[in-house]
Amino acid sequence: MNTLPQSVAIIDFGSQSMHLLANKIRNLGAHSVIVNSNITASELKEKNIAGVIISGGPDSVYLENSLSVDTEIFEMGVPILGVCYGHNLIADYFGGTVQPAKVGEYGKVNLEIKKIDSPIFLVKNIIPENSIAWMTHGDEVSELPNGFEIIASTQDCRIAAMQNTEKNIYGFQYHPELSHSEFGVDMLENFIDICGVSGDWTLNDFINEEVEKIKKQCEGRKVFLLVSGGVDSSVCFALLTKALGRDRVFGCLVDHGMMRLNEATEVTKMLSDAGFDLHTEEASEKFLGNLAGLYDPEKKRNSIGNDFLELQAEIAEKMNLNPNEWLLGQGTIYPDTIESGATKNSEKIKTHHNRVERVQIMIEQGLIIEPIVDLYKDEVRKVGTLLGLSDALISRHPFPGPGLGVRVLCAEKENTLENTEELEQEINQKLEKYIDILKEKISVKILPIKSVGVEGDKRSYKHPVVLYSEKIPVLTAKNLEKLGGIASDIANSISEINRVLISVSGNFISEKFEVKNSQMTKERIATLQKCDAIVRSAIFGREDCKNIWQFPVVLAPVFIDGKEAIILRPIESENAMTAVAAPLSKDVLETIVERIQKEVPEISSIFYDLTGKPPGTIEWE
Repeated sequence: MNTLPQSVAIIDFGSQSMHLLANKIRNLGAHSVIVNSNITASELKEKNIAGVIISGGPDSVYLENSLSVDTEIFEMGVPILGVCYGHNLIADYFGGTVQPAKVGEYGKVNLEIKKIDSPIFLVKNIIPENSIAWMTHGDEVSELPNGFEIIASTQDCRIAAMQNTEKNIYGFQYHPELSHSEFGVDMLENFIDICGVSGDWTLNDFINEEVEKIKKQCEGRKVFLLVSGGVDSSVCFALLTKALGRDRVFGCLVDHGMMRLNEATEVTKMLSDAGFDLHTEEASEKFLGNLAGLYDPEKKRNSIGNDFLELQAEIAEKMNLNPNEWLLGQGTIYPDTIESGATKNSEKIKTHHNRVERVQIMIEQGLIIEPIVDLYKDEVRKVGTLLGLSDALISRHPFPGPGLGVRVLCAEKENTLENTEELEQEINQKLEKYIDILKEKISVKILPIKSVGVEGDKRSYKHPVVLYSEKIPVLTAKNLEKLGGIASDIANSISEINRVLISVSGNFISEKFEVKNSQMTKERIATLQKCDAIVRSAIFGREDCKNIWQFPVVLAPVFIDGKEAIILRPIESENAMTAVAAPLSKDVLETIVERIQKEVPEISSIFYDLTGKPPGTIEWE
């Protein structure tokens, strides 16, 4: 008799949000396990599986040597749900047709339920006939497989969801696990109910289990923890201290010269007040010196990650710490690993500083401990609360370990598209159909710089386009929803574009801008620090800004009259896997723009990033 708890198995095909499926299933109180795509049906049976979810992924089922699944799984007799690539795998196996979509969908779409009495739309939670779902796909099921019927569609995807009730198999082209899929969690709960799985898993269980794991992994050793002062490293610090005690956890805050204005002082005080053993190391010359002459985002991230490791070794040697008695601790969370391509089938979007090659080798050698690596940001905050951390610590906006190093864009020269004028004309024609929404003539300009994005679980590195007019736009929630829809339309239909900006400074003259050779310098960092401080001051304590999950401020080497551009990137998110642009009230936006123009003479243009995730990542690099 199998004594393991009944579980929902999630088969990993490399989706950027695959682990989020497990997160959502856990939050619904059901036990879940993540398994590799090469698992067999017999191996699943040994795990006491009551249902299977086949995840999305970056592959295409019609390509030679594309990833597949043990087809015996389809005959196990347990409920199966395919998501995105999993949806396509099901269609392909049962005789349907999968091909490149006529229109790729990346972001928010309107989902229309065609069969309201489907169990997955009805059994526990009743799903309305029309709702918002989140797509990120370039392929689609164009012909139904045998025995299946359409149960939901979107404007550009006829078979957005399908079912075979006789076999208890369902397929979604969209991602129900993403927070911006309006009723996605309800659909997953319906699937759990179909599987007959129940449970009472909580984050308290996670803490208790993780404390025992930490004690076992650190037996006879201490932990040297690199601390940024962000939510993740602070919660990691608290969890390690709970498991090992204050004397066995040494925290080191590295001031690498790319922190926010006065941040090193503020963070040191907060963590010291919380009772942590914290050491501060000034290392700006080392980090900035090694970034000189680097322009590519991946090279910058790798340089920063390697510098952290070298500095840790230098500090350990200076303090006479025996390397055999210490592990390196990191506040890595799951989105860091999946964007770095850490799972078997996932694509690399960007290398996080805590996932450079040397770190990967140390992980394989058992020299690194990462207690919260399976959690998402929303879970990390909840764990922090359960561990007794203050609201001031756990409610801080997320801030990347490399700091402003990934927000100061560098350029060696202009990166111009050959067909820029034709594309700008195409976008202008596209905007004509939105004239009733825009209420005015909008011009566009494709910028000769690039930014990182994510499309269909793959990395993109493409150009942004700026929308501009004589008037400064109003970025209320209502207007932003309309502008966001226009931005999605442009990014989804113009393959060379992955971000859409709008000018909010009223002085963007496209004919006069240029891109100059711009490296990482103290002067450029100081410029960004001043702009970032203005933004933080403008939104601090504002009730209408509480929904802003993160507010990156980016310095871009787009010059007008020798002055650079600033990009405002406020977003709303739950766990960093999806995001939408956050609204700003008229007075907040005016305060930010007026203060930057008055107090930071190095800045000319100010842009607001309308792009969701996907197709843009939250950070530009």
